[in-house]
Amino acid sequence: MYEPIGYTAYSESDAFNNGIEAQEPVKGTIPRGMMLYEYPNTNEGYEDAKVNLLSPIDYNDEDRAIGKELYGIYCALCHGNKGDGQGILMKREKFLGVPSYADRDITLGSIYHVLIYGRNAMGSHSGQLSIKERWQVAHYAMELRKELIK
Repeated sequence: MYEPIGYTAYSESDAFNNGIEAQEPVKGTIPRGMMLYEYPNTNEGYEDAKVNLLSPIDYNDEDRAIGKELYGIYCALCHGNKGDGQGILMKREKFLGVPSYADRDITLGSIYHVLIYGRNAMGSHSGQLSIKERWQVAHYAMELRKELIK
């Protein structure tokens, strides 16, 4: 039976020309389950995403239920259950100045962009939410915005 030679990651090895066992991924490769995101973390990137980024999902009742649940977990603490900027952390004055969704000219693309990179005091949620979950939350937040601006 063949017994493989075990190597310790980042140890010296004769297997590769550079002498390192754990190799960097090939430049330009995309990790499994990931997707390229073409908008940079800049004000210009935010504005471009706001205008040009469209949702790839066909938002339905199941997506709405998931978006509502995730919004309650990740967003409502600051933004409030209605998107009015009056979450429990705002009421307890842990953060100041969280805007109501009605006060901003937001789009699905701008919400998605902020979920990826964060903005102002809000951090990124790309580690907590999958691509589809980010879109579900963005759609749900837009529903809340529509209710606020009626």
